[in-house]
Amino acid sequence: MLAREQKKSVIDRYQTHATDTGSPEVQIAIISERIGQLTEHFKTHQKDHGSRRGLLMLVSKRRRLLDYLKRYDSERYKTVIGKLGIRK
Repeated sequence: MLAREQKKSVIDRYQTHATDTGSPEVQIAIISERIGQLTEHFKTHQKDHGSRRGLLMLVSKRRRLLDYLKRYDSERYKTVIGKLGIRK
């Protein structure tokens, strides 16, 4: 899980307006942060298969959100993958 301050900073960077906490951009950024943390976790805990399953579910959820964003607003999609460094 992300620390409260860390999550707040991610939301502040990717929100589209002052009270935005649930737009696809924010959700994708939060999930990407958690994916990065889990990736670091697996460098020391290779056999943690329960967390690996959680990682795969997060990657799938992020992919679905990115597909949604690409389908409805391709400019926002390009901006998000550019900021986060996600390859398609």
